[in-house]
Amino acid sequence: MITDEDKEKVRQATDLLQLVSETVELRQRGHDFWGCCPFHHEKSPSFHVIPSSGLWKCFGCGAGGDVFAYVMRRESLDFADSVRYLADRAGIELTEEGSARRGPRRNRLVECVSAARDYYSLTLMRDRGEGPGAARRYLAGRGFGSAVCRRWHLGFAPGRGRLVSHLRNKGFSDEEILAADLALGGRGGLRDRFFDRAMFPIDDEQGRPIGFGGRVLTDAKPKYLNTKDTAIFRKGKHLFAFDRAKNAMVSEDSAIVCEGYTDVISMHEAGIENSVAALGTALTLDHVKMIGRFARRRIICMFDGDEAGQRAAERTVQFMDKTPLEILCVVLPKGQDPAEFLASSGADALRRELDAARPLMAFVFEKHLALFDLTVPGQRIAALDDLSRLLVPLKDSILLDGFATQVAGLVGTSVDEVMRRIRREAERAEARSEAASEPQPSPSVAATATVATQVQLSDEERRQLLIERELISLMATSIEPIRSQGDRIVTFSWVDPRDEAMAWAMLATVSGTPPQGVVSAAQGVVPEAAEILASGTLDATSDMPAASKIDFLVDMMDLWTSRLRVRGIKARLSAGVTGPASEGERALFEEATEVQRHINELVGRLPKRV
Repeated sequence: MITDEDKEKVRQATDLLQLVSETVELRQRGHDFWGCCPFHHEKSPSFHVIPSSGLWKCFGCGAGGDVFAYVMRRESLDFADSVRYLADRAGIELTEEGSARRGPRRNRLVECVSAARDYYSLTLMRDRGEGPGAARRYLAGRGFGSAVCRRWHLGFAPGRGRLVSHLRNKGFSDEEILAADLALGGRGGLRDRFFDRAMFPIDDEQGRPIGFGGRVLTDAKPKYLNTKDTAIFRKGKHLFAFDRAKNAMVSEDSAIVCEGYTDVISMHEAGIENSVAALGTALTLDHVKMIGRFARRRIICMFDGDEAGQRAAERTVQFMDKTPLEILCVVLPKGQDPAEFLASSGADALRRELDAARPLMAFVFEKHLALFDLTVPGQRIAALDDLSRLLVPLKDSILLDGFATQVAGLVGTSVDEVMRRIRREAERAEARSEAASEPQPSPSVAATATVATQVQLSDEERRQLLIERELISLMATSIEPIRSQGDRIVTFSWVDPRDEAMAWAMLATVSGTPPQGVVSAAQGVVPEAAEILASGTLDATSDMPAASKIDFLVDMMDLWTSRLRVRGIKARLSAGVTGPASEGERALFEEATEVQRHINELVGRLPKRV
């Protein structure tokens, strides 16, 4: 478990404005900043960043929170990994409690992989013998001379325990070497994981080495061997050369996804620098989202023309409705890969191929239809079923109608018939999935109670909830002028008890506490405080003077509380709890009269300010 102290240390070390500005063009309005939301497609800026409090909010899609919430959405991480991500950026070493994350520190693993990279590189450049020589000949055959090898830190893994011995001499423990997946354990001790392979280092987004891809130099299998998932490396979340490509993705407004390390290196060396590759796995949704932070227009997938390339294209179909980017594809002539094409035809010819990229679905349809003779009725029906199965991942997408129309035209049937077949294939897929899955537990009693409470709010309570959220959001950014209203605020009735807890916690901070400290105080009592405190709109959208906003919201809360008091008094009088004509009854009448006078005073003030 990550300690609260470490979470706060990471929060203080992270500049939210700088973090967001990496992928969102922000414009300043007053003390705050606005831009188009990176999490949904929009043309008018509704994404609001408040640097002073470290909060952000999109008024279009409703997302909001603090730096951790932003990274969770942007990087598709859970909370703990979002803290680790930002800690890595800031160079902060986390002290994690409990057994869930036992093991070497993350910075030590990065240092261990970095030491291995340097060792492999030096071995390639200086060692003699058949192994390093074969690696140099292989790389030279791909057009990679010594200068390219140095730029990309390419290397050779000799195996035979040499890397383990080197790392031990560098001061790394066996536990660290194993945790970085640089060695395998056994009865005889550690042995090098990679041997007799050309080595391609894999860096994270900040350019730090976190893993390797090793290419065999003989006929041994597997052809490529990659680092397994570790505490610092996850195949489904990293892309080869992403750290080098992201700036070019922004300038080109597009990204090119290749299938191999050598393809990417060849393209970068030829000046096509917005190129990346997946790491021994198919393109994932996390990859697509990662690319979408920088390339805002399109993704071009460069598939091989073989069966594996076709399967990769089909898997990519499922992401078409989950990104605003256009997904295109290119298959190079004569079955060449990008490195081979560049060697034979040059960079300009490759750029022309990229400019002529085809929509992904058109490529997939063409490949599948080539398997059928549409002049034969039975094969036409088989082709219809085949294409319908392809479209099942898009069954709930607004894109489905367009693709169904294309299929109807290709096989000569009606759109209704195509849609019927897609629904049938979807039902079959769901039935197979249900049969293979475990039964899902019913919602917890607590969760059900929470939902029920939300549903049972009256219209008045819902309106009041908006007011109290506006007030605590304003407290998060402007606590000092609100402190003078503290005596009134602590008497208020609240719709959501979490809002009351946050209000008391923020008021309890010492004078002079910066907004981020005020937010942290609220998070100390309500874990989801950042998301709630980012939801206020009045401070961002109203031209009302700051003091007037405070008075308005406090008066509205006072009005709600006073009305509740009057109702309570009336209920007690109706129930006869004090006895007829008693001293207590007269006191309640006097209290109700006084509260009603206060309500009238509040109502008289409010219209002037709205």
